Amino acid sequence: MTSKRSPVRPPTLRIALTLSAILAGGFFAFASPAFAQGLPGMGGKQPVEINADQAIEWHQDVRAYVARGNASAKRNDSTVFADVLTAYYRETPGKGNEVFQLVADGNVRIVSPNQQVFGDHGVYDVDKQVAVVTGKDLKLITTKDVVTARDSLEYYETQDLTVARGDAVAVRGNDRLRADVLIGRLKKMPDGTTQMERIDGSGNIVVTTPTDVALSDKLVYSVADNVAVLIGNVKITRGDNQLNGEAAEMNMNTKINRVIAGRDAGGRVSGLLIPGEKNGPGAPAGKKP
Repeated sequence: MTSKRSPVRPPTLRIALTLSAILAGGFFAFASPAFAQGLPGMGGKQPVEINADQAIEWHQDVRAYVARGNASAKRNDSTVFADVLTAYYRETPGKGNEVFQLVADGNVRIVSPNQQVFGDHGVYDVDKQVAVVTGKDLKLITTKDVVTARDSLEYYETQDLTVARGDAVAVRGNDRLRADVLIGRLKKMPDGTTQMERIDGSGNIVVTTPTDVALSDKLVYSVADNVAVLIGNVKITRGDNQLNGEAAEMNMNTKINRVIAGRDAGGRVSGLLIPGEKNGPGAPAGKKP
């Protein structure tokens, strides 16, 4: 009589399943922090909680866990989601094992209070609390702003900074900021939420509002005041009217633009005002300059 044998599972997968059954009470039931604390490399004062729909593999040779299928890793109030998520851990004498890096591939999403980052590939440095996301359709969404980029989106959690590189665009309402690099400075509010406080831009600046288009080399935008300061080779146009200078202040509330001459311009501001135009680039909409 021929006996039937059950298929043999790969060793790493068997280890993950056995630990999950003992520590979490069933296959793939990884939502409990106790499971994360029970796994080698997942301990410490701030454990990483890993979840997956398909499997979690323990690769002891490279000191890593690989979570597959709608995987997620949570530490404190930040969570990384991906199709495949790899957590690398180290052995620290006297402290046990600690996860130091998370690598996410496929449908990457990094979520923290009041903001989300989307991309194809992400690397999260647990020690520095820095996330770098690359791929197509890069996007950062906050409660009021949407930031996109071509090359990378970076999030520095301890410094409250976001960096968008390569054809970076920030949109708030009807106003749009574009630059080679945009740096968003975040501020923690008394209620615990995080809001964008300031945006610095460098390289090929383009500011677009419903009434104006402005070009410059650098930008400092105060979110609270809704005022953009432009620096270097400034050109502001409204319709066919145009003002040129070395610096300018655009008030997006009042629609009043103030252009300042620099030394290279001989201490003067140049402008081109077309007869018949109702509004100049320095006047509020609906009023003559």
